[in-house]
Amino acid sequence: MIYRGLLLLCLFSSAAWGEERRVSESVSAYRSADPLSLESVLQLLLGLGLVLGTIFLIAWLLRRVTLIPGQHRKLKVIAALSLGQRERAVLVQVGEQQVLLGVAQGQVTLLKSFEQPVIQPEAPAETAFSRTLGQYLHKRNNNDAL
Repeated sequence: MIYRGLLLLCLFSSAAWGEERRVSESVSAYRSADPLSLESVLQLLLGLGLVLGTIFLIAWLLRRVTLIPGQHRKLKVIAALSLGQRERAVLVQVGEQQVLLGVAQGQVTLLKSFEQPVIQPEAPAETAFSRTLGQYLHKRNNNDAL
């Protein structure tokens, strides 16, 4: 029984010594690699691109998905007017009603509530870029359908 234990101990120690030698050889081979080689630089740039792409994907997803309770598309800032260095009057559309708020540092005060809209919310103006992008996407969708 004792001989079996000694035999196992010898086998494990020799296996560990062989593993240690292989690890030290691979470490020395790693240290001798040129850090400014084309392969190393490409690996670095690929990793950086992957990390930045992941960050932008997460930011885009967070912007698209409303995880915060109370955020609704029916709540919209219609107009804002600066009254001082840190004070503003803000007209907010809440459903069908408009509310005039006084916003100062650290506080928001209801100034007036309007049943009828004071200012009609404007649709975003179509710019040349948005028009060109829309035409491109329409053309692309038509080509994909064929």
